[in-house]
Amino acid sequence: MFAEPWEAGAGPADLVEIARAADRAGFAYLAVCDHVAIPRRLADAMSTVWYDPVATLAHLAAVTGRIRLLSHVAVVGLRHPLVTAKQYATLDALSGGRLILGVGAGHVREEFEALGADFARRGAVLDETIDALRAALGPEEFPVHHGKRYDFEGLGQRPRPVQARVPLWVGGSSPAAVRRAALKGDGWLPQGDPRDRLPAQIERIRRLRGEHPEGDAPFTVGAITEPLYVGAPAWDTGRRTLTGPPEALAESLGAYAAMGVDQIQVRFRCRDRGELTDQITAFGAEVAPCLRGD
Repeated sequence: MFAEPWEAGAGPADLVEIARAADRAGFAYLAVCDHVAIPRRLADAMSTVWYDPVATLAHLAAVTGRIRLLSHVAVVGLRHPLVTAKQYATLDALSGGRLILGVGAGHVREEFEALGADFARRGAVLDETIDALRAALGPEEFPVHHGKRYDFEGLGQRPRPVQARVPLWVGGSSPAAVRRAALKGDGWLPQGDPRDRLPAQIERIRRLRGEHPEGDAPFTVGAITEPLYVGAPAWDTGRRTLTGPPEALAESLGAYAAMGVDQIQVRFRCRDRGELTDQITAFGAEVAPCLRGD
C-alpha cells in the first residue's frame, strides 16, 4: 500500500543504490521489514515481495560504511530466540556494530499457522522473546534464560555482537505494544500514528517509564512522517504529501521534535530510482541540517 508503482520491478541494484544514497546523505538507518509468506487473501494489498531482513541488511552493510541497520520489524515470535540471536548477532558483528533490532508481534495469522507459531498468544510470546533476546544478545558467550516457553543454558554462541547492548526498539501502536515498548524496549516504533495521536502516546510512554525501575535509561521515540517531496513537484504527489522548499519542510517536520519525537522515518514520493535518490540527496543536504540546527 505504501510502495511506488516502479518498485514492483525493482531489484538488487536498486536496493544498493538507494542504500548508498542514504549512507552518503547522512541518514541514520536503513530499515527492512519481515514477512515469511503472504496469504493469497492479502497479496493484492501487501504484495508478496518482502526481502528477508537479515540477508538484505547484511548485503547492504557490505556496500555502505556508516548507516545503521534496522529490522522494522522482525516478527521474532515466528522463530526460536536462539535462532534470531544467531542471525542478528552475526549481522552486528559483520557490520561493525550497526544493528538496531526492531521487533513486533506480527499480524498475519497464516504465517504463524504455517510455521507452527502461536498467533493467539503472540503478544505474550513476544514479551518472553524480548527477555530471551536480551540474554542471547548480551555479552555472555553462554547466555541463560529460563522462561515459560523458552529455556536455555550452557549453549554458547559466537560471534557475539560488537555492541555491548544492541538497541531493541518495539513496534506497534496498540495499547499492549506501547506498554511493551515502554517497559521492555530501548525505543518505540509507532505504526501509522498521525500527528494528533502521537502526544498522548508519548505521554503514556513517559508515564509508564516513570513507574519502571529502569525508566531513566536512554529511550528513543520514533515516528513515521507523511510522504515527502523536496521542492515543487511537476506531477500529482497526492494530497497528504508534504511538499515545498527545504525550510518549509523542516519547519513542518520540526513539530515532531516538539512533541518529544527523537527520530523520524521519511518516505519520498518518486517515479523511479533516480528521482528517489535525488530526493534522498536533497533532503540530506538541505532539509536535515535545518532539523539538526546545523
